[in-house]
Amino acid sequence: MTRQNLTRASRELFRRGPDERFPDLDALLAHCRREKEDSTDRWHPPPSLAPDETPDGRLGVRAGTDGLFTLNDWSFGQLCSLARVSKETVNRLAPVTAAQVLRETLPGGNKPLQLLTRGDGVRSVHGTAYTRLHNADLVSVLKDYATDFQPPQVGMNGGTGLYCGEQDLFAFLIDPAGWAEIDGQAFAPGFFVWNSEVGKRSVGIQTFWFQAVCANHIVWDAVEVIDFSRKHTASVGDALGEIRRHVEQLVRKRDERRDGFLRVIRKAMEQTLGEDAEAVMKELAKHGLARGIAKQAVEMVAGGRFTIFALVDALTRLAQKAENAGDRTALDVQAAAVFALAA
Repeated sequence: MTRQNLTRASRELFRRGPDERFPDLDALLAHCRREKEDSTDRWHPPPSLAPDETPDGRLGVRAGTDGLFTLNDWSFGQLCSLARVSKETVNRLAPVTAAQVLRETLPGGNKPLQLLTRGDGVRSVHGTAYTRLHNADLVSVLKDYATDFQPPQVGMNGGTGLYCGEQDLFAFLIDPAGWAEIDGQAFAPGFFVWNSEVGKRSVGIQTFWFQAVCANHIVWDAVEVIDFSRKHTASVGDALGEIRRHVEQLVRKRDERRDGFLRVIRKAMEQTLGEDAEAVMKELAKHGLARGIAKQAVEMVAGGRFTIFALVDALTRLAQKAENAGDRTALDVQAAAVFALAA
């Protein structure tokens, strides 16, 4: 079983400011819906786009008869890319000079450009090959199909795992009650999902089973890591169905594994390893436990009913008390071997 430490959520944790963080999916969805409702797609042929200085001395672009719009860092970079001029160079010019440079270098032709505006600002500039997928539509799928999932614990700097900024969206969700057994060890399901309405990144999902999430949102010992992503082309709308299918598969496997895990737990709580302490210690010795450790475990079992569950619990507590990391690991492995007798 190959394990991975996933750092995607950790990178997001440290690059997102407080204004991009959301406490839960409801708040994230409300924000994304407002952005969708307030944004407008405007189609204009290149000759009708006229970079110009705004009344407050900034660089903007006049879009035909729709008016003069300001540019943010992302849409400014896209406009420079369309004009095939260096963003860094244009950024050093006075707004009136920068507008003249862009007017003289933007492509001609009648194939329209797509401007996404919100208020008096341009969020993005694209050609006809780009197809938008709204964040609100993606988060709605999560609300409908990932009903038991929630963000992890708040990160060390206040990051929540749910982010939406000027350029993209990222969500990190786990099921804290979805623990199940995989190869004798406990794992819980989780996933990352991402999108950009303005062309910053693809839309996609990564599902996995994990053993721990630390305060910097690194996902430790992840297994069964599955990736899906799609570019924002004509078929990008199909990505919502694929993401829903990946979430449904994760939920279905969680339910199957959790039911199986509960059956094993019930069996472990009922099945005994022997009628008396001596018989139990002999049975534990068959699984590599030293007599001294076996004796301590037996003595820790209350009531003299030596179930597999009680003995595993005793071995786990002994492992927690061990000073040497190697001894703790060895006891954990032995406890897992005893627990496997109930499988």
